[in-house]
Amino acid sequence: MSKPHTLRITGALALTMAAMGLAACAGMTQQEKNTAIGAGVGAVGGSILTGGSTAGTVGGAAVGGVIGHEVDKPKNKPKK
Repeated sequence: MSKPHTLRITGALALTMAAMGLAACAGMTQQEKNTAIGAGVGAVGGSILTGGSTAGTVGGAAVGGVIGHEVDKPKNKPKK
């Protein structure tokens, strides 16, 4: 098997696993769901961008989780 074919299979498997894992998110808050989705997408992206390296996958998951955590976060607006 060629390396691009292996990466395609790995990416599809990772997305499938993320989708199955997110099915268990019924009791989570929206912010927790966003964090989990961000970490999953970041892990797949990091893996693809770095050719499947562990550091790229973990780094992508960490960055994606932080970004997902901050999405739709309530803004503290000062009172006038």
